[in-house]
Amino acid sequence: MKPSIPKGTRDFSPTEVANRTYIMNTIKTSFETFGFQPIETPSFENSSTLMGKYGDEGDRLIFKILNSGDFLNKADDKLLSEKDSLKVTSQISEKALRYDLTVPFARYVVQHQNEITFPFKRYQVQPVWRADRPQKGRFREFFQCDADVVGSKSLWQEVEFIQLYDTVFSKLGLEGTTIKINNRKILSGIAEVIGAQDKLIDFTVALDKLDKIGQEKVEQEMLDKGITKEAIQKVQPLFSFTGSNIDKLASLEKMLQTSEEGKKGVEELRFVINSIAELGLKSANLEVDVTLARGLNYYTGAIFEVSAPKGVKMGSIGGGGRYDDLTGIFGLKDVSGVGISFGLDRIYLVLEELGLFKTVDLPKPKVLFVNFGEDEALYCMKAISELRKNDVKSELYPDSAKMKKQMNYANKREIEFVVLVGSQEMEKQEFTLKNMVSGEQSKLSLSELVNQLKA
Repeated sequence: MKPSIPKGTRDFSPTEVANRTYIMNTIKTSFETFGFQPIETPSFENSSTLMGKYGDEGDRLIFKILNSGDFLNKADDKLLSEKDSLKVTSQISEKALRYDLTVPFARYVVQHQNEITFPFKRYQVQPVWRADRPQKGRFREFFQCDADVVGSKSLWQEVEFIQLYDTVFSKLGLEGTTIKINNRKILSGIAEVIGAQDKLIDFTVALDKLDKIGQEKVEQEMLDKGITKEAIQKVQPLFSFTGSNIDKLASLEKMLQTSEEGKKGVEELRFVINSIAELGLKSANLEVDVTLARGLNYYTGAIFEVSAPKGVKMGSIGGGGRYDDLTGIFGLKDVSGVGISFGLDRIYLVLEELGLFKTVDLPKPKVLFVNFGEDEALYCMKAISELRKNDVKSELYPDSAKMKKQMNYANKREIEFVVLVGSQEMEKQEFTLKNMVSGEQSKLSLSELVNQLKA
């Protein structure tokens, strides 16, 4: 049987790993420049931690882990005979692979609240898993790169997250990204003004699809969800919102005159927009997008989404928002937080499409010792030990193969130096060092060899 890997997962070659590491290191360095600290949480959590936090759609996409041992032993015979997998799941699976990093982070904050200094700025770069249908830019196993601040309601955090996005994409050479911003209070205010408060989630989920399925289908989805034609008529201006960010805020303020919550959302958005206008951005564009809702139910304030430069067909490459009571799901009330995420895998595809990867040097030794036999190999290994003590990357070709094969290996891996040791070198306690670029050769003592390769 031909070996394969599960759909939605990937193998990574040395070059791909080096490129991914370059992106991750760029993001991590930027996180730390902005004062964030790293944490890590387990790959899997108790099912009770994850289930019910992402809505029905999210619950369906969580990978469940079967209990170890005879997992059917404790299952109810009646449920087994009914073949109702949803009811049986809780009896045969108590753990699940994490779906994102935000809910595990909320659990972490509650569990470690007495050790944490608030406001707590954390970053996390780890894989997550979703039982989704694989497609371009969407995988079942992928990395998330998250940064969050909990314990502060200050809008300066929103301002800093926009700067953080701009900093990372500037360092990666990714010009022309668009950071879209909205506020959940504005969406709530619009729902209130049109008399659809009880349909807020249905309204926002449909509105969020405007750029994907178009106005007609969005309106039909709203009608299907029980939102009246009159209400939809009142939000017509949202479907063709144009002008500068300041123009959009003025239009929203007018539309939301009768909603206190809506006006509060406009006020918060104006603070962020004005602050960024004063501070400036290097390479990104900031755009108010009133249709931006994002499907997650826990956002309460600002909502972010980053799109790739024009001309690149790719979904969002980043997103996040303000959540005023995420830790409340685990019993710790009134801890406000705001966070963003970078979509590593999508950023990789965008950089690749635009040819923006710098030439990344793959890990390799600086010097290869040619193997002429057991005695010569032992002589070489003593030198290699000394070189490694001095942090010189060194390697012995493991087999006493033909000279041509060993030199081909050095050439293919682009190794800079090769050391040749035969009986003459061993008698004189010397090493013949060959520069693979210039072809020059020199005979050196061990100390001279170490000093030259260190230099």
